[in-house]
Parts: sequence; structure tokens; C-alpha cells
Amino acid sequence: MMDLASERSSVRVIVVANEKGGSGKSTIAFNLATALMKSGCSVASIDLDTRQRSFTHFIDNRLAWSGVTGTKLPTPEHCCFGEDTPSPEAADEDAARAELVRVIDDLASRHATIVIDTAGHNHFLSRFAHYMADTLITPMNDSFVDLDVLATLDPGTTAITGVSHFGQAVEQARQWRTEQGKRPMDWIVMRNRLSVLATRNKRDVGAALAELSQMLDFRTIEGLTERVIFREFYPKGLTALDDLKQATLGTRPTMSHVAAQMEIQGLLTALMVGTATRIGNGDAPLAHAAA
Repeated sequence: MMDLASERSSVRVIVVANEKGGSGKSTIAFNLATALMKSGCSVASIDLDTRQRSFTHFIDNRLAWSGVTGTKLPTPEHCCFGEDTPSPEAADEDAARAELVRVIDDLASRHATIVIDTAGHNHFLSRFAHYMADTLITPMNDSFVDLDVLATLDPGTTAITGVSHFGQAVEQARQWRTEQGKRPMDWIVMRNRLSVLATRNKRDVGAALAELSQMLDFRTIEGLTERVIFREFYPKGLTALDDLKQATLGTRPTMSHVAAQMEIQGLLTALMVGTATRIGNGDAPLAHAAA
């Protein structure tokens, strides 16, 4: 593994990653980045998913909607890797990794937090991003289909029988960070698109995650419930924490907007208070965000 150039102790790198697509990574990354900005953090963002580019489209939509409404919307300084940088599909993977390190180091000179969204499949840059993650957030739909990315299960009892490829990749990244004397990674598995109903599947997935969290040393938090409003935000690049005014939303706010806002606020608190507790008081950006 190549050395990481950025040694700026003041910057915190948050990576949102899951090798399975459709888990809501880009929605989480975008809402998190803008929520941190609203809390007073200086934030930059990087999109490593050069095919879908959902995070980048969020940013583009937000800037366009800001121009249409004349509303100032906090937006992170953004880099879509592959647009503003050499293509990560190039044959020289080491060169692409070195370029990603350079981009992170450059953004770290101006910002306290960098949020990175990764591709929903196994890609060398996504794997490399794990090594740079001070905080790794893994959203997963609340089902055994998604749990398969973390663990292998007995088909009859659903008991955990082993660690899957993604869990092994995170363990390797953690071991490398320890060997390099870097901050321990805070790994958060987020149960996303939760049902509001107390189903047997919800209970069984929760029990499996509780057991697996002891094996792999991650903490579990509840993410976003399945709300149509989060999909409706996308074309305008809005987030749940933007002002609930008709001028901003383009429509009259509803109780769905209020519920989504409360959900993101709760999510940010769970993420950042837990992170601040785990890493100590020396990391001002996330401690401030939780305040």
C-alpha cells in the first residue's frame, strides 16, 4: 500500500461506502455534507462513482435550483473524480491512487471535513478510500440480502458463519491504519430505508447486526426511513435541513418535510456524538457539528 500524502491532523475524512448498489449512499453523503456545512463546518466532497455520479448530480441540481430561486444554498466544494482529474479507469492504478491523495491533500488545505461517496461495486479506488477513512459509513437496506455484504449466514438458522468480502476489506484497511500509526477508523453501519413497522425481518436483521458488530467492531445506527420526500428533493438538489419555506422548496412545506428534517437532525446527532465520544476531544470539526 502506497503512503498517504495528507497528514493534516485537522482534517477528517468521512467515506460513505458499500459494495452493493441501491443502499442510499449518495443521499446520505449529500445530506451529511450539507448538514455539516449548516452546523458551521467547512466541507469539501469527492464523488468516486464515475458511472452514476449521483453525488455530483445532486450538487449540479442544487446549484441550478439556487440560480432559479435566487436562494443561497450551502454547497460543498466538490470534485467529481474522472471529470476534474485523470480517469480512475486508467491502466496505471497507482497513478490514480496518487492523484486521489493529491486531491484530498489539496482540499484539506481549505476544509476541515471531506465527505467521499464511492461506487456501488468493487472498485480499486473505493477500496483505497477505506484506508483514508477516519469515519466509514456503510448504509445498508434493512434486509438479509444487504447483510450478505458483511457476513455469510446459515440458510436454516440465519446464524453468522463468517465475514464476507466487504467486512474483510474494512479489516485490512483498519490493520494498515494501525500499522501506519493513524487514527483508528470509526466504522458505522447504518440501517437505511427502515420500515416503520415492527416486523420479524426487522428484528432478525437487528439481532444479526448486533452480533456482527461485536465481531467486526462497528456501531449500528438507524438511518432514513422510506420517505418519498427524499426522492422529491433530488431534482432540485435540496436536503431535509434546507429552509422549509416556499421560496426554497418551490412548494408549500408539508409535514413530510418536517418529519424528514427531524430525521436528518437525529441522524447527524447519532453520527457525530458517537464519533466525538469515540475519537476524543481533539477533533474539533465533528465535535462542533454535534453541538
